[in-house]
Amino acid sequence: MVSENVSVAGLAGRYATALFELATEAKALDAIASDLSRLKALVDGSADLARLVRSPIFSREEQGKAMDAVLARLNVNALTKNFVGLLAQKRRLFALSGIVAAFGVLVARQRGEMTAEVTSAQALKPEQRTALMGTLKDAMKREMRLTERVDPTLLGGLIVKVGSRQIDSTLKSKLVRLERAMRGA
Repeated sequence: MVSENVSVAGLAGRYATALFELATEAKALDAIASDLSRLKALVDGSADLARLVRSPIFSREEQGKAMDAVLARLNVNALTKNFVGLLAQKRRLFALSGIVAAFGVLVARQRGEMTAEVTSAQALKPEQRTALMGTLKDAMKREMRLTERVDPTLLGGLIVKVGSRQIDSTLKSKLVRLERAMRGA
């Protein structure tokens, strides 16, 4: 039902739960989920923005003003804007990534979805993503949501984590198993 890779406990879980309840009450769950996803992608894609969010060097006022400008450009829901403003005011922007992940788990739980974390050597092509989602949906008998990561050290293949299960079909792991087998022979 829920990815076990992300916890909804602790600081991030408490903030995510509060935002989830407010978004549900305001009937803006999809809008907030979309806003947070776009914001996280922006932070992950910008070293300067990531530094602003994570660094204690910036004052709460500087963080708040910068995040206001970013959120205005993203044209987010008022609830998202107020929430991120609160995080800046409380000096909790460093937890934004964890909050977004925990919020995603809560949304998936409500929708009856499972989250699969897929790590590949290269970004998946749309047809690969569709095929993988179809295979996972058939195997798990639920709607699936993919979280993708790229790890160039894998050489090829995939690592798929669903809940506590992990399937490793990477060339790197196959080479390690081959090396171990050859040592034992």
